[in-house]
Amino acid sequence: MIIVEKFVAGKEVKHSTGYFYFLPNPINQQWIWENQTINKLLEKAAIKLGELNSYSKLVPNIDLFIQLHVTKEAVVSSRIEGTRTQMDEALLGKDEISPERKNDWQEVNNYINALNQAITDLEKLPLSSRLIREAHSTLLNSVRGDRKQPGEFRISQNWIGGNSLLDAVFIPPNQDHVNDLISDLEKFLHNDEINVPVLIKIAIAHYQFETIHPFLDGNGRIGRLLITLFLVEQKILDKPLLYLSAFFEKNKGLYYDNLTFVRTKNDMIQWLKYFLVGVAETAENATETLSKVLALKAKIENQISTSFGKRSVKASIILQELFKKPVIHVNQVKDIIKSSYKTANELVNDLVVAGILKEMTGQERNRIFVFDDYIKLF
Repeated sequence: MIIVEKFVAGKEVKHSTGYFYFLPNPINQQWIWENQTINKLLEKAAIKLGELNSYSKLVPNIDLFIQLHVTKEAVVSSRIEGTRTQMDEALLGKDEISPERKNDWQEVNNYINALNQAITDLEKLPLSSRLIREAHSTLLNSVRGDRKQPGEFRISQNWIGGNSLLDAVFIPPNQDHVNDLISDLEKFLHNDEINVPVLIKIAIAHYQFETIHPFLDGNGRIGRLLITLFLVEQKILDKPLLYLSAFFEKNKGLYYDNLTFVRTKNDMIQWLKYFLVGVAETAENATETLSKVLALKAKIENQISTSFGKRSVKASIILQELFKKPVIHVNQVKDIIKSSYKTANELVNDLVVAGILKEMTGQERNRIFVFDDYIKLF
């Protein structure tokens, strides 16, 4: 049994070559705490998550909106790692991205693919090292980390900050410990014999994963993905609608400090408080976004039905597509409504005049139109 207030995170171990690495203690045990603030924050976070889950069931075609949540998460989570892709760029095709932005775009879209694939895999696989490694393989496919063992736990020492082991800010456990530590983390997540609330479990597991740093690259993104996957697997959320990257990115220094203080000061209490506040705030924001999406949808549907005349049916079809992917070309409109290019172009122009679409390239040809009011909600 671990009493959170007396928790010891691990120890510094000297490697035979002279550097010191941090070896975290196993976490697969019963956890208890005396701090009443944890209970209050846990209750609030659980209520906000419940509200989000209930609200998502009221939203027709919720899967239409989930993809933009996923895209936002991919953009923000990748931004924490240094990419510069924006929401509207992430929704474009690869051939529409300028050459100097292609690598960042690819990283964001790899994250989208990794997340979507992992959610699908959860239907037949438990949240396991296998599933995590498959997501990691997708994440690093054909990007700057593709030579850093995609889909495999590391077999060499890594470090965080600095240029080498000699000036590193943090050195995770030696590679010889990675498999045992990941196995312990996996058992902890699925240990039904211990009575630890799901939100406390995933808060501890996220900290432990980031401390183990089991991959040579992509640990932050996979660690943040782990949170959403666990909440879906445990049926706390029916749909993957909660992503903490925006909360972490809002003050990256605070996020890293709270993780670091667990290792350096054994302060798990502060990490749990921070994490639970993040869950409550993020769930509330997600519920508010869904509410605004519904209001926007109702407003535009009314606008189309009252002012588009004979084009209202086709405009409504395009609107449904825009909720799935809010960036579109005239040729795509032509294919969706099965019309001539001229008819599609006229419909797009009507949507622009109505303020529903906005042209984003400023070009005469190969124009790209964006459902700007929708994207702004995210």
